[in-house]
Amino acid sequence: MQIVAAPEQLQEVEAQAVVVGVDRELSNPAAEQLDRLTQGTLRRLLERQEWKPSLASTLVLHGVSGMWGPVVLVGLEDQELSEPAKAFRAAAAGAKAAAARPRQTVAFYFPPHWDHETRVQAIIGAAVGCQGQDLFCRQKRLHPWQTAAWSPWEPDWEQALIVADAVNLARRLVNLPPDDLYPESMAQIAKQQADQANLQIEVLDEKQLEAEGAGAMLAVGRGSDRPPRLVILRWQGTDPQQPPVALVGKGVTVDSGGPSLKSSESMKTMKCDMAGAASVLATLVAVARLRLPVNVLGLLGLVENLPSGRSMKLGDVLRARNGTTIEVLNTDAEGRLVLADVLSKAVDLGASALVDLATLTGSCMVALGTEVAGLMTNHQELADQIMRAAQVCGEPLWQLPMFKHYGEMLKSEVADVKNVSESRWAGTITAAKFLEHFVSGRPWVHLDIAGPAFLDKPKPWLDAGGTGCMVRTLVHWLHARSAPT
Repeated sequence: MQIVAAPEQLQEVEAQAVVVGVDRELSNPAAEQLDRLTQGTLRRLLERQEWKPSLASTLVLHGVSGMWGPVVLVGLEDQELSEPAKAFRAAAAGAKAAAARPRQTVAFYFPPHWDHETRVQAIIGAAVGCQGQDLFCRQKRLHPWQTAAWSPWEPDWEQALIVADAVNLARRLVNLPPDDLYPESMAQIAKQQADQANLQIEVLDEKQLEAEGAGAMLAVGRGSDRPPRLVILRWQGTDPQQPPVALVGKGVTVDSGGPSLKSSESMKTMKCDMAGAASVLATLVAVARLRLPVNVLGLLGLVENLPSGRSMKLGDVLRARNGTTIEVLNTDAEGRLVLADVLSKAVDLGASALVDLATLTGSCMVALGTEVAGLMTNHQELADQIMRAAQVCGEPLWQLPMFKHYGEMLKSEVADVKNVSESRWAGTITAAKFLEHFVSGRPWVHLDIAGPAFLDKPKPWLDAGGTGCMVRTLVHWLHARSAPT
């Protein structure tokens, strides 16, 4: 997709569809123009409440005088969300409506008073909203266009498209079925992406993981015929003497629960259990394409969690890469076992700070719902940086406490730690306290993205399936981290 400048006057637009942001006051000049072109129809629609411009609601007008194609009205009004969050959803909803049919060019007109970051999120939203999960459908439901025309336009909008491409990469990976995406094939995709983006990459196979002593990660993958892989991506954008930050992603490409078997209903969307790894890969690709002056490691822990005669069992004691012994009381609490070894590797590679992403606990959705990710940390300043980036990008986060007594719930009689508490309370926090054993006191943020990483049903602004959760936030955070102080 390419992005070009759109003319200020709607009647001069040569596009097969036009998307116009609308509020009740018609504060967007393009909405005022549209009202004149329709002889006051738009204002009458609003006055009679035939259509309410609530955020991401859409209405398609056909036959507008002087226009080449339909005009998609998209509502902008919401009292709770930040301006960037509203811009992302509104533009994505308008793009999704316009993508219902194949079009060569679509033009977008949103309020010119929006600040730079808000317009960036709108452009990303439009490029994401027109992409669907219909990877294997002969008849596509959504049709991305080749050219997007924007008013107002700035020369650096191409950078926003790089971030949008990264979000869509993460979504596409999550939407692939487990028979197509498994540890080895995802490692191969990572290699292709790394080569294209000039990232350094190293892939550790099962023998190398054995040599590393990665007993927790290997135990998770033992039940599958497809062995685990650890992918290490490196971007060196500044002085090699500067220690890198590390992004760590859970990459369970299919999660049956192992011997602690999930129900069919719970299992059917578990292809999304690698969403953390997908977002880490996508973020590294965006960082490299943007050539951000920061050193970053991306580590993807890739496994399949399946039951077989070789699977880890309840009561097993595993030895993790850093020497910690772990009593297994639930084989469906496998993501934390994978992350244990991968976080330990990131520490040994010299990471100065760590951020991990994982679809880790259903408890997080019980606590926060499906649209909000949970954040836990041992370092408040790092957490605040991530929270600020999420606020700018409109990706909702909520911090949960990490009090010492939560860790005591994981004490084992036969090993250093249990992989789950024997209580059902505070499951999201106790999972984070488990991970804390493997970061060696480094500044660390854990993001539980179990809710927002995957949509069971479509939203007005996004098709169902993978969302590319936290890619925008992480890119913005790394960009801000690399900026001179």
